[in-house]
Amino acid sequence: MKINSFPTHEKLKRKSEIDHLFKKGKWLTVDNIRVIHIKSTDSFSVPNHRVGVSVGKKFFKKAVDRNRIKRLLRESYRLNKAIYLEAFKERSIVMLFWASKEMPENFSVVEKQFLNLCKKKSES
Repeated sequence: MKINSFPTHEKLKRKSEIDHLFKKGKWLTVDNIRVIHIKSTDSFSVPNHRVGVSVGKKFFKKAVDRNRIKRLLRESYRLNKAIYLEAFKERSIVMLFWASKEMPENFSVVEKQFLNLCKKKSES
């Protein structure tokens, strides 16, 4: 398996995991990226880390814009997976959100904010 990949078993898809994440998760915001995260516990266990991406319809009415931001968020995760795993640990569930009305200029803006998010999480 490639190091910089985003395989299916890492994608957050199960409704039960998403519901648990919203009930028990902790929020963290850096610039325009907001994240809700939770570590795997004895009562709720996941075999590995899972990541989901969401962009609200409230700010971006066009699906094209939402899909572009989601692609940028997934790509920043995929390329910086080692930093992400160091910050959020191996067995965790995370959901990333774009929390701004402005469309990101380019990938480097999103990647910089993602790295700042991981840095802030590892400091706390």
